[in-house]
Parts: sequence; structure tokens; C-alpha cells
Amino acid sequence: MLKRTILIAAGALVLHTSANAQILKKVGSVLNSGSTSATGANVTEGEAAGGIKEALEKGVLKGIGLLNKQDGFFGNELYKVLLPPDALKAEKALRSIGMGSLVDKAILQINRSAENAVGFAAPIFVNAIKQMTITDAMKLLTGGQNSATNFFKEKTTASLVAAFSPVIDSALNQTAATKYYGEIVTKYNSLPTSFTKLDPDLKGYVTNKAVGALFDQIGKEEAAIRNNPAARTSELLKKVFGGKS
Repeated sequence: MLKRTILIAAGALVLHTSANAQILKKVGSVLNSGSTSATGANVTEGEAAGGIKEALEKGVLKGIGLLNKQDGFFGNELYKVLLPPDALKAEKALRSIGMGSLVDKAILQINRSAENAVGFAAPIFVNAIKQMTITDAMKLLTGGQNSATNFFKEKTTASLVAAFSPVIDSALNQTAATKYYGEIVTKYNSLPTSFTKLDPDLKGYVTNKAVGALFDQIGKEEAAIRNNPAARTSELLKKVFGGKS
């Protein structure tokens, strides 16, 4: 019964419900009877868990790849990192006195820093997937549309923040984002109309934005895996889930 439940849950993640009935039936029979699968090979519980992990890893790495490139943040209106909320008045004030180019430079380099930092996420997610037990897999596969993303949030957020913070701090300095934002803060704080002084520290703000965007993208990849037929290109995925639908 446990074997059959695992396969049903795995199929719910990787196959679209309208296309998976026959494959689930065949693979479920394999686990229960020990006969050969639709691809001509026995499927064990370990292989089923391995197929689940491989599908998740592919989705996670794809999500990271979409952000860890030039304009992954800056060219995406959904994830583009703007100035901190308490700096919006400063942005408006500086643009009104002809200093819009300084603001634009700061925003560009802030986003370049986030794009660079996301590249350090891959080993953190891969490690979480490798440590996943069959019990973990069952929970995330049957726990709802966002269960895998929530699992990753629980297991990786602290590690991501710890890994991103120094990278973003370094990138902000290397790309001159800290310099440009510091100039914005200095210029705005010196204006006679400036009643609220700004904090020039960007690291925490950009780190949180980068982590938030990453989990949002991972959530989209999870939804795609759950609701669309997966491309089963490896031998393990073909063995566990059958040939391409």
C-alpha cells in the first residue's frame, strides 16, 4: 500500500492529471507485483524516490537559471529590485532636481548584485534535495500545490541568507551600487526638505529581495511540474514514470 501511495503521489507531481492514468496504473502494478514496467525494467521504492528528487532538482535549477543571468532581475518587472520603500521620497526628490541618472545607476547595480548572488543558491537546494527522505517526499508530494516550495523555505532560508549576504555585500561594492546609493542618501539627507534621514545600508534589503524572488520562481517551477507533463529525458525518469507522454 505504501509503495502504491508513493507512486500515486509522485505521479501527481510530475504528470498532468489528464495524461497520467495509464502510466500510474502500470507503474503502480510494477511496485505491487515486482513485474516489469512499461519501459521493461523493475521499479523499486528507492528508484521512485530518486525520480522524485531528480524532477525537483531539474525544476529548482531551472528556476535559479532564470534569475542568475544578466537582466534576470533588472529585465524582469516582477523581480526588479527598486530602491527601498523609505528611499522612494529621496528618488522622487532627486529626479525632480535632475539627478535621475544617479538613481538609475544605483538601481541597475543593485539588480546586478542580486543576479550574481542567486548563482550561489544551487548547491544549497541540491543539498536539501539529497537529504530528503521518502517521508519528506511523501509530505511534500501530498501536501498541496506549494508543499515543495514551503519545504525548501524551511530547509534552506537560513543557509540562503547566510550565503547571499556576503556575496551581495561584495557585489554591491564591486558594482558601485553601494557608492551610488550612498550618494543618493547623502544628497537627499542634505536637502533642506529632508525630514526623515535615510539608512545607507543596502545589504539586508537586497538579500531579502533576492531570496524572495528565488522562492517565488521555485514556486512557479513547482506548479509547472505538478500541472504539466514533464520532459522525462533521463533513464531514471523514464524507468520510474514511463516514456514521454
